[in-house]
Amino acid sequence: METVMTAIPEYSSFTPAGLVGFYRRIIKLPERIPLSLVQLASRIAVAHVFWQSAQTKLASWPVTLQLFANEYNLPFVDPSIAAPLATTAEITGSVLLFLGLLSRLGALMLLGVVSVIQIFVFPENWAEHLLWASLLSLVLARGAGAFSFDRLVDWAFARRA
Repeated sequence: METVMTAIPEYSSFTPAGLVGFYRRIIKLPERIPLSLVQLASRIAVAHVFWQSAQTKLASWPVTLQLFANEYNLPFVDPSIAAPLATTAEITGSVLLFLGLLSRLGALMLLGVVSVIQIFVFPENWAEHLLWASLLSLVLARGAGAFSFDRLVDWAFARRA
């Protein structure tokens, strides 16, 4: 009777070996997600965060200068220099990441911004900063992925070689 049940496909998955195999197939399904989709999602998510931050700064520049002067307390940098530097880094890094153009440079810029925020401004928000740093580190280590201008540039240079 047992050999009859294992010969029938719908019953064979109910054996211990069949259940283990089914479990393994289910567990490995996420491995089929293309890395380029993960890279794209990472780039867009982080770019959005820093784009929004830069837009908030630009919306009320006098308030931004006051925050840099009174609340952020960055050492060694005058607030009138720090505010434009941070805003420029956020805008530039966001655009580069979103487009996937010089994305490693954009990720490096924003990792610098995250580091300054973590160390000097809001150290209590370490979990959020770690999340941003993780996504930026993925882009820094693996690049922008297939859905990027970086890939098009690589392709164009490869054709000329």
